[in-house]
Order: sequence, then structure tokens, then C-alpha cells
Amino acid sequence: MKAFITAPFSEDSLNFLKNLGVDYVYSPWHKTRKTLNDKEIIEAINDYGAEIFVTELENVTDEVINKTDLKIIGICRNDPKRNVDVEVANKKGIPIIFTPGRNANAVAELTIALMLAVLRKIVYADRLLRSGKIIIDSFEDFSEFYNNLRGQELLGKTVGIIGLGKIGYRVARKLKAFGVRILVYDPYVSDERIKSVGGVRVDLDTLLKRSDIITIHVPPTEETFDLIGEKELEKMKKDAILINTASPVVVDEDALYEALKAGKIAGAGLDVFYDEPVDSSNRFLKLDNVVVTPHIGGGTYETIRLHSWMIVSDIERILRGEKPKFIYNPEVLKHV
Repeated sequence: MKAFITAPFSEDSLNFLKNLGVDYVYSPWHKTRKTLNDKEIIEAINDYGAEIFVTELENVTDEVINKTDLKIIGICRNDPKRNVDVEVANKKGIPIIFTPGRNANAVAELTIALMLAVLRKIVYADRLLRSGKIIIDSFEDFSEFYNNLRGQELLGKTVGIIGLGKIGYRVARKLKAFGVRILVYDPYVSDERIKSVGGVRVDLDTLLKRSDIITIHVPPTEETFDLIGEKELEKMKKDAILINTASPVVVDEDALYEALKAGKIAGAGLDVFYDEPVDSSNRFLKLDNVVVTPHIGGGTYETIRLHSWMIVSDIERILRGEKPKFIYNPEVLKHV
């Protein structure tokens, strides 16, 4: 069997595939610096005779599925529906294996890093020093500079977590070491899950009003669209900060910008935006109370290694006639 792989993969997982007897063409987007359209995907798969296609960014459309002889589709994402025409794959009996939670720890760590960066004004301090405008000739100069950078500690803060899924849960677990109080708004998780992280279940209004830090970890759905808008921002404490590493559509970006600019909330740490990829023209970069990262929440080598092994392990299971662990459409397995 042959595979065409455009997702970043770890070297050890590629060696594992080879030992399974799976030949492959490895053309990852982070090295080619491009993504492929339908025509290019079809040509590559058919020219090589691949029966496995593993991708992170490309779309596996009905045309790709119908014009190739794929036997396995591997998606290095949390939700294959964003990439794959699942209905067509089901009709052709093609299993879709995927990588739920592959970047959960990475995003959780960045979330806490953003909290600390905003609270302690780390990026602002670095920016001032690099600007060349800070000249300290007297104690008065030092005093003004030092006090302008006085921040807050995470210890003792009340952190409101919106969404206690894979990422939110990890954020809560890690925050316990910082000695914070945890409030949780998530109508879909059990009381036991919330208690396991030392959290207290509250409604959204209570979370907004009582939290010193609010961090969002919900998927983009009709229900969560503009979950945090102007009215919700008005309910937050004036010295509160907002962290969004989830999705840009969950927060009304215009309302957030105005609230930050007017000092209605103290700050924000943002990794997701309406307009991506983010560049130096992003308006939030003009605000000293905001830390901006360009959607790098899942951007770690560990994420690559984890999703690589999730995929190759399930390829091995399928080749052995076993049920894959991370199968999106298990109803097709009778065809495999």
C-alpha cells in the first residue's frame, strides 16, 4: 500500500510506516510552503498510486474522493468535517481517521503563557526596552519606568473557564498549581468533571461578573457565535483580562477592541482573529494591554509527533483488520 502525506510528520512515524510495508511520498506543507488544490491532489495521488491520503490543511472534496482510489483518509485535525466531504467518503466506504486532542496540551500551555504575559506586562516591557526610547539617568526615571510595569500575580485570582473540553480541562488542571479559584461555564459536561479540577459550575453571567481572568475553550458553532459580545464585555470587571485561543467567531472582535481601547477591561491575550494569517497591520498590536500571537496555539513539535503517531497507529490497526482508535465514521468499517 502507498501513502501520499502532506501533513507534517515526525521522522520516527515515517519510519514506522515504512516498516509496516507502506511506501509513501512525503510532501508536507511546512516544507513546500504551499497547499494543494483538488487537481493537484488528484494528480499526485493517481500518479503515485496512493491509497492513503494524510493531510492537515488540504480539503478532501467529493471530486478528490471520486477521482481517486483512496482506501484510507487521514486528517490531522480535531474535526474532519472541516476538511472532508464525509458523506461521499461514507458512500464509498472509506474510513476517516483523525486526531482529536492532538494539540490540546499545546493550546493549554499557550493559554497560561498568555495569562502570565498580560498580567506581568512581559511583552510590553520587552517592547519598551527594545524601542531604544528607555533612558534611565536618574532614580526618578527608574521609578517611573518600574512602576509603569508593575503587574499582577496569578496566585489567588478567580479564573473563569468557558468550555471544559479537552483544552479547557487541561488549562484547569495546570492552573491548580498556581493557587487560583476556578469557575466553569459549560452546560454539556458533568458535575464530576468540573469537581475533578476543583472548579465550581456557574452560569455565564456569574462567570463574567466574578472572574479576574476569562479564558475561552469552545468550538465555533451557531450556539457559540459571538458568545462574548458588547453586553458580555460590559459585565466583566474593569481589571479583568480575556484570553481567546479558541476561535475568532466566539468573540465580537470589534466590541473587544473598543472595550480594550477604552479601558473597560484591563487586557487580553489573543491567538485567533477574524483576518488570518495575522501580520504587523493587526489593530490589536497598537494596544499596549494586549498580547498577540499569530494562531500558534497548536504549533509545537510535540503536536506533530502526537498526530503522526495517532494516524500511523490507526493505519496499522486497519491493515491488521482491527478497529482504528480514532475513527470518525465507524459505520464504514464493514467495508474495510
